[in-house]
Formats: sequence, C-alpha cells, structure tokens
Amino acid sequence: MTPNASTSSGPSRRSFLASAAVATAAVAGGMPLLAACGGADGGSREGTTSSKDAKDILPAFVAGSVVTPDIASKNGSAVGFTGKLDLAGLKTSVPKKLGKGGKVTVMAPFWGSPPKGDNAYYTAMNDLIGVDVAWQNQDGNTYDQKLGAVLASSDVPDVVVIPGWNMGGKIPSAITSKFADLGPYLSGDKVKEYPNLAAIPTDAWQRSIFGGRLRGLPMPASYVTNIVPYYRKDVFDEEGYDIPASTDEFMALAKDATNAKAKRWACGDMKWTAFNAFGVPSGQEKPLGWIEEGGELVYRAELEQYLEALEWTRKLFAAGVVHPDFKLGKSQATDPGTKFAAGEFLIYNNDISSWYGLTAAQATQNPDFEIWGMDIFGHDGGDPTLYATQPANIFAFVSKKASEAVVRDTLAVANVTAAPYGTKEFMLTNYGVEGTHYSVEDGVPVKNDTGNNHVVNAYVMVASPAPTIAHPDFANIAEGQVEWQQRMGAFTRKTPFYGMQITEPSRLTSLSNDFEQLEDDIVRGHKKIGDMQQAVSDWKSKGGDKLRDWYRKILDENGPAAG
Repeated sequence: MTPNASTSSGPSRRSFLASAAVATAAVAGGMPLLAACGGADGGSREGTTSSKDAKDILPAFVAGSVVTPDIASKNGSAVGFTGKLDLAGLKTSVPKKLGKGGKVTVMAPFWGSPPKGDNAYYTAMNDLIGVDVAWQNQDGNTYDQKLGAVLASSDVPDVVVIPGWNMGGKIPSAITSKFADLGPYLSGDKVKEYPNLAAIPTDAWQRSIFGGRLRGLPMPASYVTNIVPYYRKDVFDEEGYDIPASTDEFMALAKDATNAKAKRWACGDMKWTAFNAFGVPSGQEKPLGWIEEGGELVYRAELEQYLEALEWTRKLFAAGVVHPDFKLGKSQATDPGTKFAAGEFLIYNNDISSWYGLTAAQATQNPDFEIWGMDIFGHDGGDPTLYATQPANIFAFVSKKASEAVVRDTLAVANVTAAPYGTKEFMLTNYGVEGTHYSVEDGVPVKNDTGNNHVVNAYVMVASPAPTIAHPDFANIAEGQVEWQQRMGAFTRKTPFYGMQITEPSRLTSLSNDFEQLEDDIVRGHKKIGDMQQAVSDWKSKGGDKLRDWYRKILDENGPAAG
C-alpha cells in the first residue's frame, strides 16, 4: 500500500486518483487547476497570505515519536517502511477518545458505489474516535457540480472535502465565506492537543490557509515531482541496455530498442520527463509556473528550455520510436500500463504510484516483469534542475455554522485519521477490522471483498499523516520509491509561489489554458514550435504581462512562502 505517496499532476491524473482512492492508496494528489485563497476574511478573493502573517497562523510542528520509519524523510521525500506488518506490535497514537459523542456530517468525493452507512468499518471507526460520522458521499467524477450547488445553498454539511482540482470558478470565494477559521483550535501550540495533527509538515498547513485564515485540514504529499520515467528493468537487463544519462543517449537507445515490425517501440509520450530534463518549472498549478531570472518573473512557457523540451519530444515522435497509441492520443483514454507490461514499449512516464501498482498487478501473471524508475537526467548529461510540486492538494473544511463541539469532534476525527503507519489507528483507518475486512498473510495485510467495498476513500480524506510509502509485500519497491524521491529531491528547487494558495484575477486566469493542447499538437507534429512562440506572444499582449505585474506585487508584498 502507498498511503499519501505524492500524486500530483501527470498522465491520466483524474483517472489515477479515482482508482487510487478506490484502493485506499496514494490519494493525496493534485491537479493542474487553480487552487485558491487570499485577502482578509470576507474581503478580496484575489492574492495570498503573507509569510509574516502565516507564521502567526500556522500550527506548531512536533514530530511524531510513536513510530520510527525504516527510511526517514530526506530532500522532501516520503518516509518509508520496508518491514513486514506485525499486528501484535502496532503502536497506539491516540490513547484516549477525544470525540465527545456528537454527530458530524461529512461530504466527500467517492469513486465507486458507496457502502451503507451502518457498515462495520464506519461503526468501528466511529467507536474508536468517539464521534458519529455520517457520510454524504458524492460521485467523484461530477463532484465539482455537486460542490457548486451545495456551497451556493444555506445547507452546508458540517465538513466538506474539496480537492484542489475542484477549486475553480466561485469555489475559492465560497471557501472563505462558508468555512470556519480553525486557527483558534490549531494555531501555534494549540495543535499539541492533537499530536497527530501536530506531526503534519508545516508546508502542508501553509497550503491550508485560505482567505487569510487556517481553514483546511490537509492531506500532505511529497513536493518532489511525482512523474517517474519508468523502464522495463527485466528487458533492459536481458538486452544489455544502459540507462540513458542525457537526451542524446535516450534518443540513441530509443532508436536501437524500436522494432516496429516486431511490435515493439522504445517509449510512450515523454513530454513530462522532457520538461524535467530541460529544467522547466512545474505545470501542475499556474502559480508554480513562475520563476525569477535576473530579478524578473518569467512564466514557464516563455523559457527557451520549454521550447527545447517540446522539440526533443517532437523528435521522438518523428523518429518513430513512440508507441502508435500515443501518436493517436489513445493513451489519454486508456491505461498505458497494460501495453507497457506486455512489452509493446519499454519506457514511459507515469505517477510514482504506478511503480507498486504495476508490480503487484503483474506479480502472478507475469513473474518476470520488473518495473523500475530511471533517475531524471539533465538534458546535457549533467544534474537536472527540478521544481517542487505542492505539499498538499486535498483539504477538509468545517462549516462556519458548526458549533465548537462539532469543530472539536471533527478535529478528533482528523487526529485519528492522521495517525502514522505502524499504529492501530492507521490500520483501522486504511484497512478496517481484522477478520472482517482483511487478513494478514506472511506479514502482508490483504483485504477481502468486504474490505474492498467498505474501506475506501472515506476517513483518509479528513486528514492524513506525513507522506508515507509502505509495501509489506514488495518492500524493495517501497525502498526504491523513497530513495528515488530523495535523489530527485536533492535537485529540486522551490519556486517563489511554492506552498501558497493563490487566486489569480478571473479576467486573467484563463490566458494559458490552451497551452497544454498546443504542446500535445506540437510534439505529435500537428503544429510547429513557431505556433507556440506566437501563442506566448499573444498571451503576453492579452494580459500575460499584466499577470506578471500582479504576481510581482504579491511577491514584493508577501515574500516567498518557502524560506
């Protein structure tokens, strides 16, 4: 399992989150839509909260001491656990119930068929917490529509979960007007009443400031890029292929490995890896696309390396080394992992969770299959320049109309769901009741049908522990994932607006919306690099330069969130 592995933007992002949530694994992801906040309480919805003000708002950080991970966090990585699960050795992180027996209604996205409210999992969790949580599950695929309707009404549930990719339109304004300030309960040393919340990294809390107030309960994520260039290690070993260390070496390998007549191609669409190899700022969220060069703010699409990354990816397509499905765009509608596992192509980029997911899926039917992650290389063979993604992108909010008793009960829920791996609370939150929802076989927890139906995308969405990777059945994968994050984290920079919740002016926020489609058209040979240069010129004249000035003012007034 992979609790809270980084799952930010990347291929099949929305479909990935749905499948991961159903599996109760790695649901702390992000999407390339605007997250939001800003201004004083009830005031302007544009802008952000200054780092000076944030210091007075943020909870104190107190590292957890109940469980010690096998691999500590380093360079922004998750923590890792590589041992078998010992149920008899599970720790207790919540020694007494903090809930006072009240009822809390929670609206959250759900992928699949929600279980009945009186199921054994919900009953056991509520008994442990001391709170009667009543779930109002909504279809995750149409959640934004439901959100808009609910937040526009006067009947808002006690708690509402809002993923970052659902924060478009009027949702940011609704967050500041409809949801409570949790600062009086959590700011500074107040959080120590909830030790598992105190152990959540400060960066994740920084992202939970909306409208100048601490409103969100976060689901933390590693800020290291979540897009891994995967390769078929078993095939590489058999064929004697070397791992490429530059874009030229990659191209040479790709041409050597491709044999279209034998229905084997070298790779999939490598655009995301190209952006990383050429040092292009993150496209996960618009504020992350800005960097400072020579004292000036520059947007990612204005950079020469952005065009170079597109041109290199285009050359891969033109050389015929990319699997035809990607040329036709089919990879956007289907999971490319199936054909990767079948050996139709040997390299592709996908979310870090796929490392374990494909390994587990192929373990019995394809025992020779071995997937591994390449280190991201600098295009010229040197060290890469990578940029941080956001440290949290899913949040739970408490209604402004909620009584103090409801707020306290909600925090009691969050203190249990944020319990670390290796605790009784974590096991119940993520696996349910032993014997009812899962069994442990050779130190590996295995859910049964009841567990797969009941223990999915619920309590984990209220709050989660620091990013964690643990696979008792494939400890080498957990180790590989964490160490990959650590190595890549060493080359990762935080851009000026990292960790901030920023709402762009509505009149300017859609300016770059068409860039991604144009990127795809260019790498597939349907458009030219000159078309992107013209699009950027149009972007600047239609408001891009004004947006630059707007961001400069934010930076001058507030300073960067990351020290």
